[in-house]
Amino acid sequence: MTPHNSVLAHEVMAHFQPIVNRPGGVVVDGTLGAGGHSEALLRAGVAHIIGMDQDHHALQLAQARLHPFVGQVDFVQANFVDMPYHAQQLGYDQVDGILLDIGVSSMQLDEKERGFSFMHDGQLDMRMNQGQTLTAQEVVNTWNVTELADIFMRFGEEKYSRHLANVIVENRPFGTTRQLATVIEARKPAQWKEKIHPATRIFQALRIAVNRELDVLEATLPKAIELLAPGGRLAVITFHSLEDRIVKQRFKEATVDCICPPKQPVCTCDKRATVEALTRKPIVPTADEVERNPRSRSAKLRIVEKLP
Repeated sequence: MTPHNSVLAHEVMAHFQPIVNRPGGVVVDGTLGAGGHSEALLRAGVAHIIGMDQDHHALQLAQARLHPFVGQVDFVQANFVDMPYHAQQLGYDQVDGILLDIGVSSMQLDEKERGFSFMHDGQLDMRMNQGQTLTAQEVVNTWNVTELADIFMRFGEEKYSRHLANVIVENRPFGTTRQLATVIEARKPAQWKEKIHPATRIFQALRIAVNRELDVLEATLPKAIELLAPGGRLAVITFHSLEDRIVKQRFKEATVDCICPPKQPVCTCDKRATVEALTRKPIVPTADEVERNPRSRSAKLRIVEKLP
């Protein structure tokens, strides 16, 4: 597993600048990866990082990379949905910044034995946390047609979800990524006109289902906002429309006061905005960044600041 370029690092740093030099400031990097974003934050002056990742291989890389900052980083192997618990265990009831870089990393895609990509032949695994039991192999070999078609439609937005689910059930069992991708390619619908490989959205859907990525993201965002100190900032980088839709909606809900019906004369909901949006539209990579790192092309960054 080799480190990759941290996506939108310059833009994250620009928006985190107001919190970088806070005395004793703490930032949670909920998707530590190889430590690229955290290294930039530490070099800029952040006092302390809580670095979280489900992947113990990524944590090992980050520990090596961030060794010059020994004493300034707490490394935690955990899902970012549990960040309030781990922050409190480390003595922090509030933090000044939170960064989430959602989805599979380039390192994981390139590690063939993890099974995230059909570009490499490996076991159908797809677990971000290798301690969990559910794998992609179990999903494709044991779930029924309806269950498979449902996740292909919900998590892959695949319009041929039922057809491809039937193909998988008729040809299983599958053991490797190449086996699955080859069968899908051979049995793709006759009307398939798209330029992408017909397994692309199937692999995305399997990964999201195995790791419960969207459910976890939904649960995390309100917890992250609550954990922020006044003036603290939450930055979320997403890589496909399903993730970005959730972030956009949850941020929008957190920026409005009353949610009573418009014609109701008196507010009875008592809801108050908890954050201010710093990005009305998502920030996307520059053409130069996409040229340097083609995998960044679909990235979107949204940022909010905690209100007093």
